Amino acid sequence: MARLPWKLPPKFLGLEEQLTTPEQARVAILPVPYEATTSYMGGTRHGPEAILRASRHIELYDHELSIEPYRVGIHTYPALELTAGGPEEALAELRKAYAEVCQLDHFVVVLGGEHSITQVPALHWAQELDGDLSILQFDAHADLRDSFHGTRWSHACVMRRVVDRVRPVAVGVRAIDAEERGVIDDLGLTVVYGEELGEERWIERVLDALSDNVYVSFDVDFFDPAYVPSTGTPEPGGGTWQHAMALLRRVFETKTVLAADVVELAPIPGMVAPDFLVAKLVYKMIGYWQYGSV
Repeated sequence: MARLPWKLPPKFLGLEEQLTTPEQARVAILPVPYEATTSYMGGTRHGPEAILRASRHIELYDHELSIEPYRVGIHTYPALELTAGGPEEALAELRKAYAEVCQLDHFVVVLGGEHSITQVPALHWAQELDGDLSILQFDAHADLRDSFHGTRWSHACVMRRVVDRVRPVAVGVRAIDAEERGVIDDLGLTVVYGEELGEERWIERVLDALSDNVYVSFDVDFFDPAYVPSTGTPEPGGGTWQHAMALLRRVFETKTVLAADVVELAPIPGMVAPDFLVAKLVYKMIGYWQYGSV
């Protein structure tokens, strides 16, 4: 039976069974195709599937690191279908599932879905570490609104929901409102705006602001729409692949990165380059994590 031409299963990289069992893997991929509060263009519920599909075409050898990161073993969980009964109920379901996934001591990468899901893993790790945690937030938006479109659980409010427990350090921001600017100033939050990317010591500013333990949340609208137009709220003036890789490598080298998420990919039918870029972003983070933990 194994020799028959079965379709590849929905696993990250399409890896063979011996490299994907939960017991042998050191990395876990958790797809969460949740979408309830997107505010411009929709489609983030299709993000995890597009990332998994594109990942099958990634070259497994990383020439920058001179390693094959997949050899750590990568287990892909089935997509987590959260309730449509409302954001609070959905996030409660995710909270329970995420806690169970973390019991196996994997490096967990959540694939969204919309950005509102980030509050669950962020607060999970904040509780585990008694608050000794910061969030590295790649994002075009500050996501610090107290409420948006009638809900406090919007993707535009996710960092406001966690800022009392975890300090976000935002990179690539280029769209905020006056309320958010007030929160940034009042709390003294570190923000590297889009126009500051590449300036002298911008990476050092981020590293200095981060705690020793870091959770990485990567909203793909960090990238300029020329690279990733496939997102619900695109903003001009964003970051490049080189900006992202330069910062991520330094963070994984100098900090303890506990887990990560990649959110807000809204695939455009027939446009595969953004899907592939995001899939490779996930693989690069796994490689940096493996290289940093050797």
